[in-house]
Amino acid sequence: MKPEIQKISQISSHQSIVCIMGDDQIPERLNLTKQEHDFAKNQFQAKEEFIFINSYNRCLYLIRLKEGKEQYKIREELRRTSYNIRKLIKENNHSELVVTSEKAYKGAIEDFIEGLMLSIYSFDKYKTQEGKDDKKSFPSKFLVQGDIEIAEIKWITDLTDAVYFTRDLIKEPVNRLNATALAEEIKKKGDSAGFKVEILTKGKIEALKMGGLLAVNKGSIDPPVFCILEWHPEKCVNEKPIVLVGKGVVYDTGGLNLKTGDFMAGMNGDMAGAAIVAGVLYTIAKAGVPLHIIGLIPSTDNRPGGNAYTQGDIITMYNKMTVEIGNTDAEGRLILADAISYASKYSPELIIDIATLTGSAAMTFGDQAIAVMTNADRKYFNLLVECGNDVYERIAELPLWEEYGELLKSDVADLKNVGGREAGAITAGKFLERFAAFPLIHMDIAGTEMPKKDNFYRIKNGTASCLRLLSTFLRRIAADYSEKK
Repeated sequence: MKPEIQKISQISSHQSIVCIMGDDQIPERLNLTKQEHDFAKNQFQAKEEFIFINSYNRCLYLIRLKEGKEQYKIREELRRTSYNIRKLIKENNHSELVVTSEKAYKGAIEDFIEGLMLSIYSFDKYKTQEGKDDKKSFPSKFLVQGDIEIAEIKWITDLTDAVYFTRDLIKEPVNRLNATALAEEIKKKGDSAGFKVEILTKGKIEALKMGGLLAVNKGSIDPPVFCILEWHPEKCVNEKPIVLVGKGVVYDTGGLNLKTGDFMAGMNGDMAGAAIVAGVLYTIAKAGVPLHIIGLIPSTDNRPGGNAYTQGDIITMYNKMTVEIGNTDAEGRLILADAISYASKYSPELIIDIATLTGSAAMTFGDQAIAVMTNADRKYFNLLVECGNDVYERIAELPLWEEYGELLKSDVADLKNVGGREAGAITAGKFLERFAAFPLIHMDIAGTEMPKKDNFYRIKNGTASCLRLLSTFLRRIAADYSEKK
């Protein structure tokens, strides 16, 4: 159960408290005894990450902010500290926990709460009651006291709600969440948040002649879907919409180019891009951000059964281009390409696609950076860098030089869906660029989305990487537009 956040004006002497401190001066309002005060002072001198004091009727967690680093790194250290003390907080079984600050930077309370919220997420819906730990639990409420605005509390609540929802979708096994079920879950979320969701079934997809999506689906017994999400508030600050496109491969076997070894493990999470797009729309809609945003989600599984598509097949895409299939395990770019082409009907300001697309991106950047390629105005990339630092979902750019397009040339079709082993992440982005009639930002989250172990509050096997970044990015764009009007 995700805790609630509530603002309070006063702290009582019996409440358990997290206090984020900008220096070593312990505030008198915490009412420490002399023994507690001396203990805390000695611990601060020893440069401990945090200090825990277990008093008779309450617990105190004192966090001293790091110094000598860039501000965004100090913020991230605080989020990581929240992860490091999560087990101790659970062990103490608080029903409520106060979070306050003293001489800390503005936003410290929000950063701590966000980090802790993301750290305590768990996916245990399929555990039996006997398998659940019911003896200890996290607080049901975080009571925040200090310089924090109600709007920021709401933003954290909505954003972390979206992360929980997105992580849940990513972790669902395909026998519980096929393409149709994914669309239904997104529709429910749209109804609750106030954004529209239209679900196109196989007949409509065939009528639109989305050859990439239909080809990938040929080996499956489950039909594909194409979801159109839209948030269009009355007073938009953008004249042209921003279109988000998310890869929705609910399970990727590799098709006839079957994945070997353990490379198929975790492929139920290959629809992370789709879940993230839905999560971003949820956050923006709940927060009432005045931007017109479209979300496009092509979804299917990639199986080797039935009349599965094969190497050497030539398919015709939504935009009438022909593609020679060089590898059936390069399926994500095929369904994304149809959606990116479809985005042209909206004459968008910008198209952003999000996908667990290539092992090459993961090999290049590991789990530390989102691989980004773009032909859009540099103002968007620069803002992504800034927002990525703010939420510590950092981006690293790869080039989209025209020479990489040479690797996709085909003897029998307009282009191939693979370009060889070299520069795999780049040629995947270059492939998608061929289908974009408007400025494109391509975000490959293959490295950051499915780590095998926790990276602090980025929980293993489904972090919802890129959701916080894009939500913050869109919020900033709206604010910038509003200032100019």
